[in-house]
Formats: sequence, C-alpha cells, structure tokens
Amino acid sequence: MIAEQTSDMDTLCINTIRFLSVDAVQKANSGHPGTPMGAAPMAHVLWSRIMHYDSQDPDWPNRDRFILSAGHASMLQYSILHLTGYDLSLDDLKQFRQLGSKTPGHPEVDITPGIEITTGPLGQGFANGVGFAIAQKFLASRYNKPGFDLFNYRIFAICSDGDLMEGISSEAGSLAGHLQLGNLIYLYDDNHISIEGDTNLAFSEDIVKRFEGFGWHVQVLEDGNDLKALQIAIDAAIQEKNRPSIIKIRTHIAYGSPNKVDTAGAHGSPLGEEEIRLAKQNLGWDPDKQFYVPEQVYTYYNQAASQSRKHHQTWKELFDQYRKQFPELADEYLNLRQFHYPQGWQESIPVFDPAKESSMATRSASGKVINALSSIFPTLMGGAADLSPSTDTFIKGSDSFQAGSYHGRNLHFGVREHSMGAIINGIAHTGGIIPFGATFLIFSEYMRPPIRMASIMRFRPIFIFTHDSIGLGEDGTTHQPVEQLISLRSIPGIIVLRPADANETAQAWRVAIEHTQDPVLLILSRQKLPVLDQNKYAPAKNLEKGAYVLSDAEGTPELILIATGSEVSLALEAQQKLTSEGIRVRVVSMPSWELFDKQEATYRNSVLLPEVRKRIAIEAGSPLGWHKYVTDEGGIIGINRFGESAPASDLMKVFGFTVDNICEKARKLLDGEDITPQVKEIASHT
Repeated sequence: MIAEQTSDMDTLCINTIRFLSVDAVQKANSGHPGTPMGAAPMAHVLWSRIMHYDSQDPDWPNRDRFILSAGHASMLQYSILHLTGYDLSLDDLKQFRQLGSKTPGHPEVDITPGIEITTGPLGQGFANGVGFAIAQKFLASRYNKPGFDLFNYRIFAICSDGDLMEGISSEAGSLAGHLQLGNLIYLYDDNHISIEGDTNLAFSEDIVKRFEGFGWHVQVLEDGNDLKALQIAIDAAIQEKNRPSIIKIRTHIAYGSPNKVDTAGAHGSPLGEEEIRLAKQNLGWDPDKQFYVPEQVYTYYNQAASQSRKHHQTWKELFDQYRKQFPELADEYLNLRQFHYPQGWQESIPVFDPAKESSMATRSASGKVINALSSIFPTLMGGAADLSPSTDTFIKGSDSFQAGSYHGRNLHFGVREHSMGAIINGIAHTGGIIPFGATFLIFSEYMRPPIRMASIMRFRPIFIFTHDSIGLGEDGTTHQPVEQLISLRSIPGIIVLRPADANETAQAWRVAIEHTQDPVLLILSRQKLPVLDQNKYAPAKNLEKGAYVLSDAEGTPELILIATGSEVSLALEAQQKLTSEGIRVRVVSMPSWELFDKQEATYRNSVLLPEVRKRIAIEAGSPLGWHKYVTDEGGIIGINRFGESAPASDLMKVFGFTVDNICEKARKLLDGEDITPQVKEIASHT
C-alpha cells in the first residue's frame, strides 16, 4: 500500500501514471509495464514537487534535465509528460510503439517533446547525465556572475539494476565522483528483477559501498512508495553540492499486480487483460476504463507545471537584465547556442606551407588547428581517454576541467573510452558548447555504442581517432586498426573524414565546426605525412565535397587512383612515376565517402569519370566497401588480415603500400590482367 504520508490526490496521480503505462503496453502488445508501475512514485515526486521545467517551452536553457536511463520504462516518462502538459496527447499514448508515433519503444530526443536524450541501451543515459553535469558546471563558470546565477540547473535520472550492471556506469560514476559533480542526482530503481529473473542470479555487489568508493553521496530508502521519504532524500541530495548523489530506492516491479508483482514476467511483456483488471481492482481503479485520467489529476499536474513555469519566467527576466550588464557574454552564448559563429572565423584556420615544414603527422596538424580555433570559440572544449599527448588534443593556455576549476577546457576522461563517448554526447546536446573527445582509432571499438547513439540523435560531437593504420608501427596487431574504418562508415548518418595531410586536416576541422548535425569523426595519422603544396595541387578546401581531383592527367585519364589519408601521397608519387612512362593518371583524394555521396551526380561524375573504368582504390584498411567506387574493371589495395609489430616503414612495404607496388598493379590492370575476380581486390601482402 501507499505509505500513510501519501495523500489521496498523490495516490490518484501515481495510479494514473501506472495504468496509463499498463494500458499503452497492453494495447501495443509490446513493452515493459512492470518498471513504470514500481517507479511511478519517483516520477510523481520529481515532476510535481522538485523539478523546474516548462512544458510549453521544453528547451529553455536553465531547465532541470531528466534522463530515463532505464529507457525500457518509456511509458513512465510518456505518461508524466502527457500529464504535465507537454505536446503529447492521450492519442499519442495510445499509439505507443506504432509506426511514426511520438511514443517509440524507447525515449528518443526530437521525436517526443520533453525527452532530453535518447536512451535504451543500458548505461548510456547514466553517462550522458555526467556530460550534462559537466556542461552545466562549465557554462556556470563562464557565464554566471554575482547576482546572475544563469545556469544552476540540476540533472535528475532514474536508473535501473541493468544500468548499474553495465561497465559504462562504473566508468562514468567514477569520473563524476572525482569531479565532484554535485548537480547530479540519480534515483536507482532497485526492484531486484531483470529479464532472466531475480538480479541475484548475477548481481550481488554492494551498490552502496561501490558508489561511496566513487565519492558519491549515497542514501538508501526501503520503501519506494513513501513519498515523504522520497522528497526528503531528494532534497538532501540537492543540498549536497560537492558530491554527486544516488538514492537506492527499494521498489517492486509491477506493484499492484496480484500475480506478477516481483516477477520477471512483468519486466518485458504486457500483463494481459485479466491481470490488468485484477491490478486495477487491487489499487482501487475502475477495471473497465482504459487510458483513463481523472479531471482532478489533470488539474493537479497543470498547477504543478504552472508553478514550475514561473522559474522560467523569472529566468527570462534575469537574462534580460544580464544582457544589459554583460551584453558581450550574453550575445556570445546565444550565438554559440544557435550555431552563429563569428564572421570570418575560417580565416583563423592555419595554412601549412611545405617550404617551412615538409612533413607533419595529421594528429599534430589537428592539435595546431584546435589551438587556433580555441581562441575563436571560447566554449570549444574536450580531451582524450588518457591520451592527449598522443592524440595532440590539449588546449594550451587553458586549465584542466577539475573540481573547483570548472572553467577549464581540457577534459581528462582517464582510460574510459566508452563513457567518454556518452559524456561527450551529453555535452554536445547541452547547447552552446563544441565538444570533442579523442583516442586511438582501434579503441573506437570501446565507444561504438555512443557513436551510434550520437548518429541516431543527430548530435554533433567531434570524435578524434589517431594512430589510424598499420602506420603506427611497433605497437603491433592489437593496436593497428584494419576493419575499423569500414565499421564506422557503416553507421548511418555519421561523417568520417580521413585527411591526406596537414592542410586537409585543417579543412576537416572547418567542416566539423560547420557541420552542426550528426557526429563527425576525424581519422588521423601517427606518422608524418608530406605537406602538399597548395599552389601545385588542388586546394584542400575541396575536402568539403568528400572527394576531389587532387592532381589530374594531361588529357583524358587512362587510370584513376583513389586514396585517403596517408595513402594519398603514395598515389601522387605513383602518378608521377606512371606519367613518366606515358600513362595518363588522375589522383582523387577521397577523405569522406559520406560527403562525396551527398554531392550531385554531375559533380561525382566529374571526379570519377564514368568512362574511365580502370581505377584503383588505395587505403591501409579493409577493402570492404571500396567496390562501389572502383568499378568491375578496377581493384583495391587494402588489408585483409591483421598487422604485425614492426617499424611503420617495414610494414608499409610488406603490406604493399609502396609506389612500386601501386605502379605494378596499375600496369597489370591497364594490360587487362584478371586480378582476383571474385572480389576485385588486389592482394596487398605477399
């Protein structure tokens, strides 16, 4: 039963949330009814008594953020959003999990008003919240002034047993404790049930000690229906300014269901018509009513939402006064939030002169560009998973972001690639900040889930991946990426950029800044590459089209060499040698398949001439995917096995990334020799 501190109105509101959720899952014949039934009191307390939000303007900057990290319980959130006046109708709830509805199976940002971030893969929301918290601290440090507490919002989340089982929650939780993110308040729905049964099948650790070890403020509630205790605990967490908080709340999955309470059967399946009737009768609800909301419940939540909306009005008045006293800072924030960048900012991008520096690793060029842009964009911030010296991602002249130093623009994630990606996603969606995160390309494997989530959400984090091929050398097989490029390119929506030299790297950063939707991935070399002469070859600015004619033949080409990254300079050398033999060769730099594929057909055909069927693609990675560019008369110089531990120059020779090998394959192709016809792949290793 609801604890005695709960009023009749509270009971009515909570049961409304429960049965809206149950009815929607039953109508869809799909979903998770149990968690909304058990966690409804948490949602009720947060949205009626604690949080600051405006359902008429869900994106106002100083709103409290709510994350349903246990995204499978989405009907819990949809129900409370409907009740508090967001643009989500009762008919929308009835379309739960249906094609084109505003109520998909897991919460999705930009589909449902009021959803802060897409959740579902467990642990992602937990780490996204740490990103939200970092962003709030950074914005407050830069823009808050005495008497003008512009950014003081809190981040609330409901997380589950499954969230805490996932390793990403430990990564993010450890970092949050280290950073003393007191604006983070998580409610742990401790219902003891997972899909396979009781969580003690695989989960028996002491969560309290674990989070205390992380440096969190931890509270334990034995009854998730005790609203007074819930409010007291949340208030105590709000008052704790120097530690993130987690409240372990004992709940019962499918609370109120006579036969399915505390069972795994209520986790991911509808309760069934008969059990729903019994549950409604048990909690004093009319069993013959579906999607029923008593008028007094609408009135209650409308009053709560109206009261919360006053915080927004007060904030707008405060911001108007702030803008009068600090016009430059106010305009800076608004412009950055709306992606309105300083006029002519592109002129700050370095141009690299081969006469001054003949060769440079693209990771080094990227570092120089980051530091040039940091003076133009005061909210450009980021870091690496303990690799900033190797990825060249440290912003010089700026402090590290640490507890008590939240103005710092250099983030330190530790060896936590997975949570780094999800944290960067949270920062990217905050508004007004341009975040980046870096590691070696091979370790993109550890952060693939947040890369995919960023693409689903159409956020623009910038992910930097260095040490991009066997060219990293002696670290060997475990650190040499082979299949990672094609793996990343296979994710819908993302932009992968593998620049050929320092100037293409600079232009890749321009594209990344200008590209305000979808994640951008910069793939960079460890080894030095020749700096291409902008007066001799086509300008690197053409990188924005994904591929361009870098160096053309005199007359109609007989052969087109297509390359990316470190292999472009090899293609240019091969062109020079083949030209001396009377062979007309065009060299195409193709740093981004995605950008090239978006161009008009007339442009694509002007680069990859349809009539020129002899083509070779050259890339120190898997050959998969290149076939669409090389035609059935072409070939690919790629890598179809793992690397070895050796100096980079030795590996490039062994794997066939040499001018001589390219020229040999080109001659054979032009002579019409049949080269591995099954996949049209030129063997790169002998």
